[in-house]
Amino acid sequence: MLPLLLATVITNTMNLEDVSKDRLKATIEKLASWPNRNTNNPTLTEAADWIAGEFRKIPGLEVEIMRYPIVKGQRILEDKEVVQVLATLPGKTDRRVIVGGHMDTINMVDREAGINARAPGANDDGSGTALTMELARVMATQKWENTLVFVAFSGEEQGLLGSKALAKRAKAENWKIDGVLSNDMVGNSKNNQGSSEAGYVRIFSEESAEHNSREMARFIDFLGRDGKAGVKPRLVFRADRFGRGGDHTPFNKEGFTAVRVVEVHEEYSRQHTPNDLPEFVDFDYLAANARLNMLVMASMGNAAPAPTEVKVDRRQGYDTHLTWQSTPGAKYVVYWRETSSPVWQHSLEVGEVKEARIEKVHKDDNVFAVGSVGGVPVEAK
Repeated sequence: MLPLLLATVITNTMNLEDVSKDRLKATIEKLASWPNRNTNNPTLTEAADWIAGEFRKIPGLEVEIMRYPIVKGQRILEDKEVVQVLATLPGKTDRRVIVGGHMDTINMVDREAGINARAPGANDDGSGTALTMELARVMATQKWENTLVFVAFSGEEQGLLGSKALAKRAKAENWKIDGVLSNDMVGNSKNNQGSSEAGYVRIFSEESAEHNSREMARFIDFLGRDGKAGVKPRLVFRADRFGRGGDHTPFNKEGFTAVRVVEVHEEYSRQHTPNDLPEFVDFDYLAANARLNMLVMASMGNAAPAPTEVKVDRRQGYDTHLTWQSTPGAKYVVYWRETSSPVWQHSLEVGEVKEARIEKVHKDDNVFAVGSVGGVPVEAK
């Protein structure tokens, strides 16, 4: 059954088919035309200037070339100032939903050439950057309740430097971030081992009492499991791939809700090598991943604040009674799943209320959550 949430929020706001495969392809080809986009090199600044220029062509966006310092160390040749690009689409509220990919690249195989080695980075992470720019083009055609932010990170290959700088800034400036979608390698649907899976994309999330990232991942699954975007989420319940990290991680560490979006089958011979070329990108797959991201952004972009103090009535009974602190005018959805299920199995839109009774569904056997319509649910305790 189509989630009521999705029908309410999405069909009346965005046409998923507005995502252009041709624009995605043109963006990646342009990004890959630089010999590399290494954070140590002027090529990074050139790419940032071009990205900022493309953002400035979009009416309504406020574009910033954010500057931040980096310090000499591993993969960093000297103390210097580097740049990354932020494009903000102001909403009616100052609550933010962020989507991004990293524009920088690195070559880890041609050691003698060092930072000047060819690193086109078509998929890693031209794909995430192009997706971000495409979402900005499409979503800026409409007005949103919440503020949407589109980021081309830098310094990812040197240790998540750009996302660390932005996450720390967001913390210092008291940004209200409802969620971050970090797209890193979302354009490769098969590898050289013969594995191919163009119908799914992985969503990595961290479980923490400090943020709501795991519930954001479950919410993405709930929105996208019908496959209307052309790709379905596959949840992986760990912070990132084994022993690795991405630009969502610094946001998690600062207490913000953030997840990583990444292809199912990575091809390692085209990561951090000169072979990461546009010809190996599956643009149908990339467009589908862009549509899934847009589905989430559109939903969260119009959502009211999450409820607080979501509680299950502890008294014995055959029904489950839930209460929460509400926001005036906000409508809510109750979600539940069996304790053995990793994802939400059921939902019920309950309206502009601050309590609900789910009849003949027992709290012994199920986990419950409540979310504003279109927003990430909060687990009931």
